[in-house]
Amino acid sequence: MPPALGPVVSELIDLLALERLEDNLFRGQSRDIGTRYVFGGQVLGQALAAAQATLDSRRGAHSLHAYFLRAGDIEHPIVYDVDRTRDGGSFSVRRITAIQHGKAIFFCAVSFQDAESGAEHQPSMPEVPAPEEIVPAPPLSPEAMAALPTKVQRWLQRGGPFEFRHVNPRDELAPPRLPPCQYIWFRLRQDVGDIPFELHQALLAYASDFHLLGTANLPHGISYYSPNVQMASLDHALWFHRPFRADEWLLYALDSPSSQGSRGLARGQVFDRAGRLVASTAQEGLIRVRPGAGKASAKD
Repeated sequence: MPPALGPVVSELIDLLALERLEDNLFRGQSRDIGTRYVFGGQVLGQALAAAQATLDSRRGAHSLHAYFLRAGDIEHPIVYDVDRTRDGGSFSVRRITAIQHGKAIFFCAVSFQDAESGAEHQPSMPEVPAPEEIVPAPPLSPEAMAALPTKVQRWLQRGGPFEFRHVNPRDELAPPRLPPCQYIWFRLRQDVGDIPFELHQALLAYASDFHLLGTANLPHGISYYSPNVQMASLDHALWFHRPFRADEWLLYALDSPSSQGSRGLARGQVFDRAGRLVASTAQEGLIRVRPGAGKASAKD
């Protein structure tokens, strides 16, 4: 019997279960996570779910390459138009366009492959404390919470579907300058039982958008909560290497090689508890620091 899921986890799984309008047309709802606009990870996960729904075989996604074109409106659904670009002997490709108010807000290409064996290599997992050795972050004080936008307060008080444990936590409200790398353990807050691997991939796509761009902020002493900072994801790449479960602890090893031209580049490697590299990510995002700007829209 599948486990009974709590509201935040079941809500995320429901978000990824898109409504089918036509063979290649899907509609998804949005969840407010304290950001001004739709969270990019939600669009990544839903776009991947839409592509998966058009496959007749059990091919797994091995790469996703996406661009964020416009900010998404949280108050309205998103339509996903899937183009069945190619179905070959062992690979399939889908192109997905996310549409709101008659305009494209996002597009991506996803490639799928039949399972094959071959030569393997990977880097070693970084030596970090196990997630059980890391004390979960304490809740913010009432004074610190009161200084945040109301939407962010609601999200933090409710808690998201993923649990994150930072190996070296940083005060995001008064961020110090640190080297551009960080290690974060994460997992779904609940065991989801025997669900298809495709759903685990969509769940990881969702989670992969957390903390990437934030890594590019570390050397500059800024965060999403800084009042003079504007941030937004510009693109996103995700490669799936090996099987994994999103409800088991995964280590996100992140670094940022460059920031310039009001853009920051960040990369990530995702390892399971056994030290296997299960996925890799990369993202470039907008980072504008301007005196007198409004509150930043918090994603991390």
